[in-house]
Amino acid sequence: MPLFDKKNFNGEVFGAYVDRVENLNRNELLKSGAVVEKKEYASMLPDQVGGNYITIPIKARIGGEADNYDGNTDITADSRDTYTHGRIVVGRAHGWTEKDFSTDITGEDFMPAAQEVAEYWDDIDQATLLATLKGIFSMTGKGNEDFVKKHTYDVSENPTNNVFAETTLNNAIQQALGDNKGKFSLAVMHSQIATNMENLKLLAYMKYTDGNGIERDLTLATINGRTVLIDDNMPSESVKAKYVRAEKGTDGAKLVKDSGASGDTEINKADVTSDISDIKANEYVVQLPAGTGIHNLCNGSRSY
Repeated sequence: MPLFDKKNFNGEVFGAYVDRVENLNRNELLKSGAVVEKKEYASMLPDQVGGNYITIPIKARIGGEADNYDGNTDITADSRDTYTHGRIVVGRAHGWTEKDFSTDITGEDFMPAAQEVAEYWDDIDQATLLATLKGIFSMTGKGNEDFVKKHTYDVSENPTNNVFAETTLNNAIQQALGDNKGKFSLAVMHSQIATNMENLKLLAYMKYTDGNGIERDLTLATINGRTVLIDDNMPSESVKAKYVRAEKGTDGAKLVKDSGASGDTEINKADVTSDISDIKANEYVVQLPAGTGIHNLCNGSRSY
């Protein structure tokens, strides 16, 4: 041990363990209440001998062509169709262990408290939920890819407005559900998107009136009438710069030529075909810069 004035002493003194690293994950999607347990389905599992897949039969709506009721036309009848809806149970498990010596030598209990364990499983559950949603909107195969394209809105395909802007959310929810878009009541977005919306004064903050009659802003915002939850765990991906079709007059647009392009307003077709394989001469393109594509969970809209 070090000596000072002929006395042994600890050269380094540690304070007691008084805190732990804070969990910075907000897990807003999980906490929002948008995803809830269906107790009627959960109760089915213990009634069976094992298994992690539930099949629910569903009756289709009645349909068919109406017959002319004129006394001469035969009245026809149709039988109702049925479908099945599969639900799979996703399980995760983990444990923690600590040596008695760690507690004996420090006087500190290192086993996690219930709150910390709950936070850990919140992280896992939200990651599982986001992975599931990513899988849904990445479906391929007969009918699946067509469904995804018809029900998602990709702002990167709009060269005149390829960022999350004033109309993006409204367009996205209409693309997803058409005239049933009113069923959407919540938007979960990355803080970068929320900050951009805030800077454009597009977020409306809820207000309350205190006991003195003074109206104050809450930190809870809305956009297009939908409550906004901000969570940086929303999925994102790095995207390379790419060319997309554009209208003549679009800022930064270039005229495509078979060859011999000159200046900043023209580009050779060979320089564009890697991004747009069917591009033709005399069309216009604009280059979207590289950046991070952020997926906002409203219905899978992507913002750059």
